[in-house]
Amino acid sequence: MRTVKQVANASGVSIRALHHYDHIGLLKPEVGENGYRYYGQAEVLRLQHILFYRELGLSLAEIARILDDPSFDTRAALLDLRRRVEDEITQRHDLARTIDRTLASLDAGKAVDDHRLFYGVSAEKQAQWEAEVVARFGDAGDAAVRGTKTRMKGLSPAQLLDFKTEIDAIHRGIAALIKAGGTSSSDAAQGLIERHYHWVCRSWLPDAHAYASLGRMYVDHADFRSMYDALHPHMAIFMEAAMACHARTMLRRGVR
Repeated sequence: MRTVKQVANASGVSIRALHHYDHIGLLKPEVGENGYRYYGQAEVLRLQHILFYRELGLSLAEIARILDDPSFDTRAALLDLRRRVEDEITQRHDLARTIDRTLASLDAGKAVDDHRLFYGVSAEKQAQWEAEVVARFGDAGDAAVRGTKTRMKGLSPAQLLDFKTEIDAIHRGIAALIKAGGTSSSDAAQGLIERHYHWVCRSWLPDAHAYASLGRMYVDHADFRSMYDALHPHMAIFMEAAMACHARTMLRRGVR
């Protein structure tokens, strides 16, 4: 058995956080006759799961739902967590290669002003997507495409890297939420979609209708659907529903 202080020292979790986990019922230690809290092997293993899921971006409420599921299997959960960590490592390697390409361009004296350097999208495919946006949104879409090109060309290499890093983090969070059984209207999902909306606003400023339409485009357009469903089989549909929910919230707030 371990005391709160011993668990805090071993895990790096503050005593205050452990008390909070106890208060909300996420991690309940045993209480001895002396009134002290003690953590056994089961509690320490549960804390490990909590920390792993937190690292993957899940909320405490979502973690509690997973761990308290009667069908929860410790070994299966650890195997799933290991796979997620491997996915994270792969994504980090991809990011490292992106940085290497950027450094190579800078060392060669080349301008790094094209976001395709980060996305690997051909000029032809980019033009096709732009045409789709214009066809779907009309004059507003045309203005958005032109505005995006202007904004992206004005970004420094560091800003471009931050732009890519942010959307990757959002995508990872959404994929993890779907895997955990989260719903598109949950607080966790809407928090991620709020980040997504602000990320979109870094290149163009959609109103509620346009943002919901963008979500439908993720499902209707084969390229976008393939891109999202490669991250998770249900991600495009989840994104569409979450973005539609966010758009309705924007309308209720008077954001047209």
